[in-house]
Amino acid sequence: MTTAQTTSKSAAAIDKARAEGRAALIGYLPAGYPSVEETIAAGIALAENGADLIEIGIPYSDPVMDGQVIQAATTEALAKGFSVSQVFDVVQGITSRTDAAVLVMTYWNPVVRMGVDEFSRRLAEAGGAGLITPDLIPDEAAEWMEASDKYGLDRVFLVAPSSTTERMQRTVDASRGFVYAVSIMGVTGARTSVSTAAKDVVAAAHAAGAERVCVGLGVSNAGQVREIAGYAEGVIVGTALVAAIRDGGVDAVAALTKDLSTGLSRTGLTEEEA
Repeated sequence: MTTAQTTSKSAAAIDKARAEGRAALIGYLPAGYPSVEETIAAGIALAENGADLIEIGIPYSDPVMDGQVIQAATTEALAKGFSVSQVFDVVQGITSRTDAAVLVMTYWNPVVRMGVDEFSRRLAEAGGAGLITPDLIPDEAAEWMEASDKYGLDRVFLVAPSSTTERMQRTVDASRGFVYAVSIMGVTGARTSVSTAAKDVVAAAHAAGAERVCVGLGVSNAGQVREIAGYAEGVIVGTALVAAIRDGGVDAVAALTKDLSTGLSRTGLTEEEA
């Protein structure tokens, strides 16, 4: 194996946060919303205000996992003419200005349409860390496994409260960088409380050998971040950030990120919480 194949930008970012006594903060933004330039500016604001990793979502015409806020944003981006290849401009725009690990989150169809090898090559050239693939399971990912090894990219698969022991093991074994733990069964969206199932999913992933598990779906404030930081290596925030850029632009993204990051520290936790 070459160095490129064994070096994970996502793992390095999470490990750096862990060495500082905190969980990593992962922020999601839809590419092209409100514009490509504003997505780049918001990504830079995320990195400058406490985000360790950044997810850039490819707008999709028929999202199966996204709640209303993200759906509305991606619909607008598509209506303005966003094309899949522009995601590489977004990634490069952020990686050229920050040290954050930048991953692309996408349903699998756009990758297949471009060509798995072509997509992977362009993502690597743009400085991207890897892909988060909500609707791709390891059993059907042979081509992606090969391309991700070839270009040194992280492959982040999802686990959920419904994952069987066998499915959990297979997903953990196939993932590189981190494992994405879905905290609820349902679509994305800010919620008033974090599902208790999240802790169980993280524990199951850890039991299967996962070194880094990050929790997403429903996280919207510093209190929820603090709760998840007690048991997971990373906290993923999406809908709240998309609402921030919708309502207040890049400045609102910066302010929310700064506030969210206050919940990351593991210092002061009781032994049981840590």
